[in-house]
Amino acid sequence: HVQLVESGGGSVQVGGSLRLSCVASGDTIGRYCMGWFRQIPDKEREGVAGIESDGTTSYADSVKGRFTISQDSAKNILYLQMDSLKPEDTAVYYCAGRAPYSDYALDDPNNDWGQGTQVTVS
Repeated sequence: HVQLVESGGGSVQVGGSLRLSCVASGDTIGRYCMGWFRQIPDKEREGVAGIESDGTTSYADSVKGRFTISQDSAKNILYLQMDSLKPEDTAVYYCAGRAPYSDYALDDPNNDWGQGTQVTVS
């Protein structure tokens, strides 16, 4: 398992950029499937972007071309670069990690999750 701590959220104007970071400890995230999710009150958590252990990335249609997921294996940090932000991107953003031995889907609560960081676009 990994312990995950997000940072980098904040308030930004429409069209602005933010970079979220997720610092991992306890294991090497390069072995994991990692992802970013977001949630607004009274709505289900939504997958934003994911990165497999082989480097393959995937994105929700709503963020394609605007968000970029990456990781620094040496520093054990997962990033989410968010550009051209829109008001509908406002949410609490969470990073998640699925261990290589896990049978759960990445969005399963049995995987490893951070505490979340608030992003507000207005």
